[in-house]
Amino acid sequence: MRYEGTVYRPPSEANSLLIQATIGCPHNKCTFCDMYKGTRFRLRPVNEIKADLWMARDHYGPWVKSLFLPDGNTIIMKTDDLVQIFEFARTLFPRLERITVYGSARFVDKKSLEDLIRLREAGLNRIHMGMETGDDVTLERVRKGTTSEQIIRAGTKVREAGIQLSEYYLVGVGGLERTVEHARESARVLSAISPEFIRLRTLVPVPNTPLFEEYREGRFQLLSPHQALEEIRLLLQELNADGSWVVSDHISNYWNITGQLPRDRETMLAEIERALTIPEEQFRPADLYYL
Repeated sequence: MRYEGTVYRPPSEANSLLIQATIGCPHNKCTFCDMYKGTRFRLRPVNEIKADLWMARDHYGPWVKSLFLPDGNTIIMKTDDLVQIFEFARTLFPRLERITVYGSARFVDKKSLEDLIRLREAGLNRIHMGMETGDDVTLERVRKGTTSEQIIRAGTKVREAGIQLSEYYLVGVGGLERTVEHARESARVLSAISPEFIRLRTLVPVPNTPLFEEYREGRFQLLSPHQALEEIRLLLQELNADGSWVVSDHISNYWNITGQLPRDRETMLAEIERALTIPEEQFRPADLYYL
């Protein structure tokens, strides 16, 4: 398999075969993200992707059960090309149980429901969608390139197509100024979608990003560990997402908060209350990179 640049994957894809379908990110303007800075976005030709799948077959045999296709927004590829790739992968790996990709709301929304159904029928099981926030003010500030309305529309379409959806909530991305609005508006958006997974990530300012400069210059106030936990508490209190799993599966988070809504809401809230009894100095520094 051939890889270009740093390849990123969600923790939930730790056991997946990684085959790059795109290089970089077609948006690449989010103020908090440095993942693809300096990388010019391009789509890999289908034949290149197939060749890498053949290499994987030669190396692993037919035993691969999970396939993840980075880089950013693989969903932007033509539906016919994705169908061809998915079907080819399933031919090479007859035990393949899961195919997943990254897809932000802006680019998922460009697909019709019929397109998404075709992708599901070809083998696409899950889309990882970086919502970050449902607060339109914060979405604009961090240059996410989408709106809460588009996030709801795209997420609902994915669910209607029968594809699992992992939505990502970025704790603290609204700063102290909009922590309440960030939590409440995100709960509103997520409740309208009820994705299979709501995955928590906690904002850490990354050097060489616009948000890091805002933080360093005092124009962005980072949440303390307790404030971050209080924001999650508000999110959980406001969420009305039926059957969604809240998952804290990332090293950036201060505390492991996991459960299914609405069944485990009170258990998760109690876990947050327990975490809030721990002195803040016992948590990792909020500005880990800055220090």
